[in-house]
Amino acid sequence: MKLIQFSSQQKLPISIDKAWEFLTDANNLKLLTPPELDMVVQYGTERGMYPGQLIEYSIKPLPFYKTNWVTHITQVEEGKFFVDEQMYGPYATWHHKHFITEIEGGTLMEDLIHYRLPFGLLGKLGTPLVKKKLEEIFRFRESALIKHFGAFKEK
Repeated sequence: MKLIQFSSQQKLPISIDKAWEFLTDANNLKLLTPPELDMVVQYGTERGMYPGQLIEYSIKPLPFYKTNWVTHITQVEEGKFFVDEQMYGPYATWHHKHFITEIEGGTLMEDLIHYRLPFGLLGKLGTPLVKKKLEEIFRFRESALIKHFGAFKEK
């Protein structure tokens, strides 16, 4: 199965420094994750973000299935971007790039995810459901960030 791409953008009414501080603190993942996924960060939040960092959490991607997910922070450029890759978890492949850019009135946050589902043909059949779930998760995240920082106002 080939890689599937998912992307998202959101403007935040905060400085790039504040955005970086918030987005690179793995303790904030729970705030940005829908409650039904029952995310619990288990390991890896003791220090700020750095290349080589491992973050382990449990997540419930389906009502009847809970799993551990371990992500590896492979790249970090302070105040600009970081990359996490799944070492173990629900995807066959997961590569997530997080970018932030200063814009007038705040910060533009961009996510670019490449993923592949497990289980061959069965995974391929589940692709539309996973895409829909990712869209729901990112809508929740957008709402949570607006609740936390306020809405971005275009000038």
